[in-house]
Amino acid sequence: MTTTAPTPPRSETGDPVIARPWAAGAGLLGVASALAAGDLVAGLLDPPSSPFLAVGNQFIRMTPEWLKQFAIATFGTYDKVALLGGMAVVIALAGVVAGLASRRTPTPGQGVIIAMGVLAAVAATLAPTFGVLDLVPAVAAPAVGYGVFTVLHRALLAWAAAPGQHAAPEGTGLARRRALTLAGVALAGTALAGALGRLLAGSGTDAVPDTVVPPAAAPPPPRIPAGADFAASGTPSFLTPNDSFYRIDTALQVPRVGAASWSVRIHGMVEREVTLTFDQLRSRRLIEKPITMTCVSNPVGGDLASTALFLGVPLVDLLMEAGVQPGAEQVFSTSVDGFTTGTPVTALTDTGRDAMLAIGMNGKALPVEHGFPVRMVVPGLYGYVSGCKWITDMEVTTWDANPSFWELRGWSREAPIKTQSRIDVPRSEATVPAGRVVVAGTAWAQHTGITRVEVRADGGRWQSAELATEVGIDTWRMWQAPVDLAPGRHQLQVRATDRSGYLQTAQLQDVIPDGATGWHTISVTAA
Repeated sequence: MTTTAPTPPRSETGDPVIARPWAAGAGLLGVASALAAGDLVAGLLDPPSSPFLAVGNQFIRMTPEWLKQFAIATFGTYDKVALLGGMAVVIALAGVVAGLASRRTPTPGQGVIIAMGVLAAVAATLAPTFGVLDLVPAVAAPAVGYGVFTVLHRALLAWAAAPGQHAAPEGTGLARRRALTLAGVALAGTALAGALGRLLAGSGTDAVPDTVVPPAAAPPPPRIPAGADFAASGTPSFLTPNDSFYRIDTALQVPRVGAASWSVRIHGMVEREVTLTFDQLRSRRLIEKPITMTCVSNPVGGDLASTALFLGVPLVDLLMEAGVQPGAEQVFSTSVDGFTTGTPVTALTDTGRDAMLAIGMNGKALPVEHGFPVRMVVPGLYGYVSGCKWITDMEVTTWDANPSFWELRGWSREAPIKTQSRIDVPRSEATVPAGRVVVAGTAWAQHTGITRVEVRADGGRWQSAELATEVGIDTWRMWQAPVDLAPGRHQLQVRATDRSGYLQTAQLQDVIPDGATGWHTISVTAA
C-alpha cells in the first residue's frame, strides 16, 4: 500500500514555494513566539516591560481624547480588554500577511519581526518608568521570533523543494516530518513561554490582598441604614461590591506591589520630608467612611460611579506633619507605573473632608485592581485628580511646576464632581405595563449632598421623588417615584437639586474637559 503526498507548489521559474496555509502559519508562529518570549523575559525581570504591554501603554498615552472617550463609552470597564484584543488581532494579521509574503524567501517575515522589535524598544524607552533593563524583553522578543520563523521557514522550504511524485519518496517524507516536528515544537514552546510569562506576571508580590488584614478604625464606621437604597425597585445596592466597583485607569498590566516593599514619600514644598512604609501607615490613626467615587468620563446616565467603605489614614494628618509651605497649590502624586494626578492642596488639608490614603475597601484590603496596597481617595473630586492608585510619591508643589497626566491632555486642572442624577429602572427602550410604573434611580453631589430629585414624563409637570435615607454628603442617594403611563411611547427625565440649592442644569455638555452635564432622558413603551 502506498501513501500519496501533495505535490509541493512551484513558482513559474520552478523554484520551491511554501504552500499558503503553511506560510501563513509560519508567520503567525513567528510573531507569537516573539510575544511569548517577551512576556517570559518581562515576567522574570519586570512584568510591565513586556513588549506587548509596552506598545499598548504607549498607544494609550498617544491616543487622542476623542478615541479614548469612544472606547470608554463603547466598552466601559472592558476598554482595556478591547484594546488588548484588538492589538492581538492586528499582530496576528500582520504575522499572517508577513508569512504569505515569505513563500519564496524569509526576508519579508524577518523584516516584520525586526520592525515589531524596534517598535517595542521605542515604546519601552518612552515609558515614564523606563530603565535600561526594560529593553531586555524588547530585544529578546524579536531575537526569538526571528529565529523561530527562520528555522521553520527553512524547513518548510525544504519540504516544498523535495521531489513531488505521486508515490511519495522517502526524501519527501523526511522533509515533511521535520517541518511538522519543528512546527509542533515551536507551537508548544510558544504556549509554554506565554503561560509562564503570565504566571510570573501574576506572582510578583511579597504580600497580596487576601493575606493582608486591614486594622479596625477608631471610631468604627457609621452603620449603613436599611433604607439607604431602593435595590428592591431596581437601584444598585448602597455599597458596591469590590468586584463590581467600576475601574477606569491607564494600566494595561495591573501593577503588583508588595506591601512589605511599598513606601510613599511626601516631599517638595514641605517643612519636613516624610517617608512611610505600609506597616507605618497602617499603624497610624485610621478613619473608615462610605465614599462615592465618580469617573469624569461618566456620560449623563452612565454607570461609572460606585460606593465603597474606604479605610485609610487622613491625608490632613500626613500633610500637617510634613508642614505644607505657603504658596503650595497641588499634591502631585505618582503611581508605581508612572501615572500622575494633581490634587488641590486645599481639598487635602480640609479638616471637614475625609481625604485619605486608603488601605481597605469594604472591610477587606484594597483589591489589586483598585490600588493595593495604597491609593488616594478624596470625596467630591473626579477620580482623575483624586484617585491615584498604587501611589508611591507625593510632591507638594504648584500647578505650573508639574502638570499631571490628564491635565497635559486637555482636562481641567481642578475637578469638583457635578450634581448628577440618572434613571436606573426602567431601562431605556424597555417595554413596561401601562398604568402606574415605578421609576427609580441614583443621584449624587459628593461633598454637597442631594436634597431633592424630580421626575417627569413627556415634558410635563415635574414631580418630587421619594429619597432613600441619606448616609452622608459624600455618597450617592437613591430615589424612586411612581409615574402614570398611558399605552404608547413615552419620554422620562430626571433632575436633582443639591444641598447648596443648585438645580442640575439641563444643558448638555460632553465629559471633556471637566465632566458631563444634562438631564438623563430615556424612552420607554407602555403596553
